[in-house]
Amino acid sequence: SSRAVLLLRPGWLITRKGVRETERKGEGCTQLNPRRWLNLQEYQSKKLMQESGVAVQRFYVADTASEALEAAKRLNAKEIVLKAQILAGGRGKGVFDSGLKGGVHLTKDPAVVGELANKMLGFNLTTKQTPKDGVKVKTVMVAEALDISRETYFAILMDRACNGPVMVGSPQGGMDIEEVAAKSPELIFKEVIDIFEGVRDDQALRMAANLGFKGPLERQAADQIKRLYDLFLKVDATQVEVNPLGETPEGQVVCFDAKINFDDNAEFRQKAVFAMDDMTESDPTETEAAKWDLKYIGMDGNIACFVNGAGLAMATCDIIDLHGGKPANFLDLGGGVKERQVYEAFKLLTADPKVEAILVNIFGGIVNCAIIANGITKACRELELKVPLVVRLEGTNVHEAKRILSESGLPITAADDLDDAAKKAVAAIKK
Repeated sequence: SSRAVLLLRPGWLITRKGVRETERKGEGCTQLNPRRWLNLQEYQSKKLMQESGVAVQRFYVADTASEALEAAKRLNAKEIVLKAQILAGGRGKGVFDSGLKGGVHLTKDPAVVGELANKMLGFNLTTKQTPKDGVKVKTVMVAEALDISRETYFAILMDRACNGPVMVGSPQGGMDIEEVAAKSPELIFKEVIDIFEGVRDDQALRMAANLGFKGPLERQAADQIKRLYDLFLKVDATQVEVNPLGETPEGQVVCFDAKINFDDNAEFRQKAVFAMDDMTESDPTETEAAKWDLKYIGMDGNIACFVNGAGLAMATCDIIDLHGGKPANFLDLGGGVKERQVYEAFKLLTADPKVEAILVNIFGGIVNCAIIANGITKACRELELKVPLVVRLEGTNVHEAKRILSESGLPITAADDLDDAAKKAVAAIKK
């Protein structure tokens, strides 16, 4: 979940991928459909920051043990940190199937970097957040290890209440910001950014002082804050979070760890950023669904849910459970649906061997129910659907949609409402 939960407003959606702002407008207006969250590896985020002049540790990326060894020598650092690059958290306490423990290692000997990389690259790393078989490590980051004398928290994110970006900071970094907000709310500082002026010098200096930077470090921290805002604008971010923004014994202000969320709707002008998207660790079904602007999350049950809207999807899952069934997935069509999307959605659902019945629950506001009905009949015929199908349609052009289904000659079970649909779907499995 996002660290900046203290700023959540109505209209923000907490998802498995993080926090995003969602908006649905009527016909004739722009419609924002859900998209799969952009995934960047740690080194990719650091590279974006580096390109904007943000101070990060010196680092290199390696795909082989020999490259890692050479990178360690080139760093010529007092101490080196070697990090396996996977998207899952908990790397430090993870275990490789090579027998190596830990996906993050510190050493002062470059030769050890080569030995460790040899036990990381090509092997699966299992952490609390990976699948049970782990994730194969294809890349490692070799970085200069720096001591941190003090840790702070800093973030820039969009806030609907302020109609734009805000800065949030705390002198207590290196821990969950939620914990700080709960125990010491007086240590949370906020600055609203004027989108026409950007971050003013007095704002940056005030935030730096509130973060506890003193003397020349205050000006240095203020400079880093302004550079982070430049990055925020440059890449069309919705959030840039640095935790910790640290102070070293040598008097440097460094961004040690960062999380960047991007505006999916800016993909057309951020092609270089979105081209870095690492989908190798994503669920293949979720990735395929995203190609058709479908939101898919797999579950453990046997009744596939085919709906439009996240709220309706959750309600459908709940009522299936209420009647003794278990949902097999969460599939959200969104708003601007075409027949081809319906067909592709059915392909995804029927490819899951766990699925024993499909429940379609559509409320046609923006969605034309007749388009859904045509897509359903096409999918049933071409995919030769073998499992029971229960359909509940309501809303725009629903009478035409029901006519299409009833005249199709297909074994489709119609439902009067959501409760009826859930009962029929559960009963179909028990037959």
